[in-house]
Amino acid sequence: MSDDSELLVGLTDAELDALADSMLAPSAQARLDELLKRNADGRLAQHEQIELDQLVARVDQLTILKTRARYTLRQQAEAA
Repeated sequence: MSDDSELLVGLTDAELDALADSMLAPSAQARLDELLKRNADGRLAQHEQIELDQLVARVDQLTILKTRARYTLRQQAEAA
């Protein structure tokens, strides 16, 4: 396999699969949904906007990790 900085090394296939299928915690997802709805209605306080921004950043980070896990699995399969 190539020396690719996007690969997640040191994880088993099962760990990569679990990471690729991971989701935001249900409580965080519920809060995100609530804040998004309140934002769409224009009813967010400043501290809620900060919280929304932080949750969206967490979702973005999770999406990147999931993508890297899938990419690593695909690269390992192609190398086998």
